[in-house]
Amino acid sequence: MIPYGRQEICEEDIEAVVEVLRSDFLTQGPAVRRFEEALNAATGASHAIAVNSATSALHIACAALGLGPGDTLWTSPVTFVASANCARYCCAEVDFVDIDPSTGNMCPDSLEEKLRRSAVAGCLPKIVVPVHLAGLSCDMVRIGALAREYGFHVIEDASHAIGGRYGNQAVGYCEHSDIAVFSFHPVKIVTTGEGGAALTRDADLARRMDRLRSHGITRDPSEMTQAPDGPWYYQQIELGWNYRMTDIQAALGVAQMKRLDDYVARRNARAERYDSLLSNVPVVRPGRCEDTLSAFHLYVVRVDADRHKTVFEGLRARGIGVNLHYIPVHLQPYYRALGLMPGTFPEAERYYSEAISLPLFPNMTDDEQNSVVAALKAELGG
Repeated sequence: MIPYGRQEICEEDIEAVVEVLRSDFLTQGPAVRRFEEALNAATGASHAIAVNSATSALHIACAALGLGPGDTLWTSPVTFVASANCARYCCAEVDFVDIDPSTGNMCPDSLEEKLRRSAVAGCLPKIVVPVHLAGLSCDMVRIGALAREYGFHVIEDASHAIGGRYGNQAVGYCEHSDIAVFSFHPVKIVTTGEGGAALTRDADLARRMDRLRSHGITRDPSEMTQAPDGPWYYQQIELGWNYRMTDIQAALGVAQMKRLDDYVARRNARAERYDSLLSNVPVVRPGRCEDTLSAFHLYVVRVDADRHKTVFEGLRARGIGVNLHYIPVHLQPYYRALGLMPGTFPEAERYYSEAISLPLFPNMTDDEQNSVVAALKAELGG
C-alpha cells in the first residue's frame, strides 16, 4: 500500500530526541523554546506558542480572543472537525461559509455576502477561521479587509500550510489575521509526533495563550493580584488547560524545521509531476493562486461524482492509499443535531462527492507516483 502521507525521520531527528531523553528536561523546557524560535524565524511572526496539538492551539486561540457563550464562529465546511469544535469548547455557536470550487478554500465572495446579511440581522461572527486547505493559503487580503469592515477576529487554520507563502510573506506571519495555527501531526509538512502551535504578532494575545496552555497560571508578578510570597510563588488567574508540548516532541520539531524549505520544495515538485502525468486524464487537478506558494500537504483531484466511490474503492483495492479530505463538517451527526442541514453549502457538498486525495509525501519515488497514476487511469478507463 502506498499511503496518502508519510513522515520522513532521519538520524538527525533520532539523535535530537535521544539527546533530550538523556537531559534533565523531558516536559516543557529549553527544546520547546528553541522550537518556538524556529517557528518565528521561519514565518516572521513575533510569538509562537507550542502546544500538544493543533486542536489545542485552536482552542486557546479562541479563548484568548474572548470567544464565549452568545458568540459565533464561522469556518469552512471542508475541514477537519477541529476547526469548528474549538468554538464549541468555548460554548459558542458555529456556522460555515461555502467554498470556492477552484481551490476548496473559503470563498471570499460568499463570506462577504453572508456578512452583509448577518449585519442586517444583527448576528455577525466574533471569529472567522479560514482554512488553508491542502496547504494553499486563502485569500487573506480579502478576508482581512472584511474583518476590518465588519469587526471580527481572524484565526488562520494553517494546519496544512507551514512553509507556504502568501504574497511576500510566509504563512503564519499574521499580516491579515490575529493568530495562525499549525499542526505537526506525522503526515503534515514537519512533525513533532503530535503537536501544534499558535502564532501571533500581538504580545498580549501571546501572553494569554502562554497562560492558557498551562492551567491559566502565571509566575509574572505584574500579572498577579497580590505581591508574591516568595520565589516559589505562582497564581492561577484564569481557567486554562494542560496543553503543553514536551521537550521530546519539540526536539524532533527543531530538527525537522531545518528541512522545512526542502520538504515544501519536494512536495511542490511532486505536485508539478502529478500535473504533468495527469494532463490528459479526466480529473480536475488542484487549483493554483497567483503570488501564492502552496505547502502541498495534499494533492486533491476531483472525479465525476457518479464514479467517485467506484474509483476510490478501486484505487484502495490496487494498493493506492487514497483518502478523502474532508467530509463537510455540517454533515456530521453532531452538527446536524445543532440544526445544520444538508444542502446548505452546495459547493462543499459537491466537492465531497468528487474529491480524492492522492498519495503525496517528500520521499515519494517516481515509481510510486507512476503506480498511483497508472492505477487512476485504469480505474477511469484510460
